[in-house]
Amino acid sequence: MRIERLRLFEVSLPLVHGFQTSSHRKTGLDHILIEATDAEGLVGWGEIASPADPFYGSETTETAWTIALRHLVPAALGTEWDAPEEFEAGWRRVRGHEFAKAGFSAAGWDLHARARRVSLAQDLGGTRAEVVAGVSLGIEPTIDDLLAQVQRQCDAGYDRVKLKIAPGWDVEPVRAVRAAHPQLDLHVDANGAYPDDDDSAAVFRALDDAELTMIEQPFAPRDFVAHARLQKSIRTPICLDESVVDLGDLRTMLALDAGRILNIKVSRMGGLSVARAAHDLAADAGVPVWCGGMHEFGVGRAANVAISSLPNFTLPSDVSGSDKYFARDVVTPAISAHEGRVPVPTTPGIGFEVDLDWVLQNTTRSFDTDRSDG
Repeated sequence: MRIERLRLFEVSLPLVHGFQTSSHRKTGLDHILIEATDAEGLVGWGEIASPADPFYGSETTETAWTIALRHLVPAALGTEWDAPEEFEAGWRRVRGHEFAKAGFSAAGWDLHARARRVSLAQDLGGTRAEVVAGVSLGIEPTIDDLLAQVQRQCDAGYDRVKLKIAPGWDVEPVRAVRAAHPQLDLHVDANGAYPDDDDSAAVFRALDDAELTMIEQPFAPRDFVAHARLQKSIRTPICLDESVVDLGDLRTMLALDAGRILNIKVSRMGGLSVARAAHDLAADAGVPVWCGGMHEFGVGRAANVAISSLPNFTLPSDVSGSDKYFARDVVTPAISAHEGRVPVPTTPGIGFEVDLDWVLQNTTRSFDTDRSDG
């Protein structure tokens, strides 16, 4: 297989509801879509879902655009490969920039699956016909606003809700949601906002009584020791997200017992191949995993659905329907959830068609290797 043409589109879409985390608020997204065409005319799609600002991690839309054009496009174009892992090896010497790599990885996997005439889920080794979806809710202006959002998602059929927390917005909103929904699969995500001190320990001891499924990423990404210390002191499983960028990080987590659940984000880990390898390593260690999201458009969301069909994704994943985020998505049909479950496509590749006219209408800049002016 050989990619003969690459097109990149930076696409801007508004969110139907603003989203607040411990570090920032967003009302829209700027992601980069990758269209890869091989020598036989097959087309594969990937998505670089990096945030616009360096708050979740160090990557941004701007850094991803630069790395893509300077390093990943030259590495991907014209290279002969048979398996997606061989395709990804072309940029092995590029350190970091996992979000950018993940977009190219997904395009290669989509092409590979289409060439084999199998679904992306089947190509990855998926075993499920549908995946259980959860929703992630941001910080709201008031607890009443949060309760209204939780009720809206429960009414839509979602049985798992993740709440963003931050210092000053933690114990009381969580208690209010738990009181209103005593049977809800509920967990919290701090995005590393808490310092490793006595005040934080008191917060997590209080949250330990809320019957949460997990407490996600309480401390800074590199502080495995703080996570291990906290895990020893509370019953609730700690889930790591930002801390685990590669398989070495996962081995550190396992060795220190710094977390007992893993959030696998394809974007954070640099692509589908390493995400699958992390799934396998966690499964061997008896650690359950789930797929986190970065508010992906339909292209990236479809890849998340596919990876979530693997057997050790035993917890609900952030693959809720497109309508929760966008009035109109970039794929047709839009990804939909029914009673909190998303069907896994069985048609070749990601299983959805990209609405190129809509993409072009919302493109803020583009690049085409077939144009000499870039």
